[in-house]
Amino acid sequence: MEELQEISNNESAKLQSEPIKKKGLIREYAESIAIAVLLALVIRTYLVQAFKIPSGSMEDTLAIGDHLLVSKFIYGTKIPFIDKRTLVIRDPKQGDVIVFEYPEDPSKDFIKRVVGVPGDIVEGKDKKVYVNGKLYANPHEVHKEKEIIPKEVNPRDNFGPITVAENSYFVMGDNRDRSYDSRFWKFVKRDQIKGLAFIKYWSWDREKFMPRFGNIGRLIN
Repeated sequence: MEELQEISNNESAKLQSEPIKKKGLIREYAESIAIAVLLALVIRTYLVQAFKIPSGSMEDTLAIGDHLLVSKFIYGTKIPFIDKRTLVIRDPKQGDVIVFEYPEDPSKDFIKRVVGVPGDIVEGKDKKVYVNGKLYANPHEVHKEKEIIPKEVNPRDNFGPITVAENSYFVMGDNRDRSYDSRFWKFVKRDQIKGLAFIKYWSWDREKFMPRFGNIGRLIN
């Protein structure tokens, strides 16, 4: 009887320990998932965020279907609920490709190249851009329309001179004739900038239905 009772006690102990082990395993998984989610949120909010190019305004630098990583800390970490940035490495400069909240609809993100920084005088003459009286020679710009539009019609090819306001930036798409940018809606505020686009981590050609392997891993400049 004692032996049978001992076996019975052992079985009872096993039955009691199993729920404890299962509960511990569930808690372990839950904690791991919570930590992973928290890290992802921290990385996305303060360090790096992924974006996809939906339009051709930055061709041929960026193609439709390019997937980018954007550094969110290089211009400083934005503190939630406060319009201040800490740990600023540097300010945006001419030539940077930036992602920002579209000034006319902050729910949308745009990507353009910085042409003018605070205090610069920007002017467009017959498709050519001048900054502080000097021709801004951007090796990445392309023109796909031969027609030159007068300033009185719209500012695509002729605009300004415009002085860039304090804490603001004048931005343009590299696909100059097919970009809706600062020529039309003026400036991007400093606090609207989300970060600096620095690398393409994936690219999908939807017309050929295949990856653009030559774009993957390419730095953006």
